[in-house]
Amino acid sequence: MSEGSATESGGGKAVASLVLGILGLIAWIIPIIGLPIGITGLVLGIKDLGSFRRGMACAGITLCIISLVLTVANAAIGAYLGATGQL
Repeated sequence: MSEGSATESGGGKAVASLVLGILGLIAWIIPIIGLPIGITGLVLGIKDLGSFRRGMACAGITLCIISLVLTVANAAIGAYLGATGQL
């Protein structure tokens, strides 16, 4: 194992955070799916902020925060419409 490949290993949490952030932007439509995806991606991104893939972790965190905001807004609007009988 060369030294270059040893420094490039790791960073899987940052990649996972980015992928979950992208999936979260699609999954916010169904809050029961979007919420766990967003939370998981956010946690993985925060845990990997110290790695050499810091930029990817920051992008994943940003996408996860956006998807969480959209998920919570969608759930709140759905709950309001359901409670008032407008669905």
